[in-house]
Amino acid sequence: MAKGNENTQRLRYIRVLEKFFYSVVNYLQKADEATKESYNKKVANAKRSLDRVDPVPLYKEELTTLENLVNKIINYAEDEEAEIEDIKTTILQSTNQYEKTINRKKYKKEKHSKKHFDEY
Repeated sequence: MAKGNENTQRLRYIRVLEKFFYSVVNYLQKADEATKESYNKKVANAKRSLDRVDPVPLYKEELTTLENLVNKIINYAEDEEAEIEDIKTTILQSTNQYEKTINRKKYKKEKHSKKHFDEY
């Protein structure tokens, strides 16, 4: 029973991380006049759900990258001297790199694709 509980906790933690991450990223992408105060408020609201879930060790590279990005977002919110434009560009660039790594695993070019047409 402990194994099933551990998997449930891991899935819950991953979903909360994704929800936190994408809510902040969507805010940064769509906000016309983003300010440091509104960013801090958004992170604080999203962090409440993250605080309710116990952290679970993650082993996949993409999940550890996601966890690092979430920690980076939280650290930027706590940093008083960071400017919103710097935060926005850094986080959006990191998001782009994260999504590239995920998509790289989804799409794989077939080698020798012409070979399939030789049968006809």
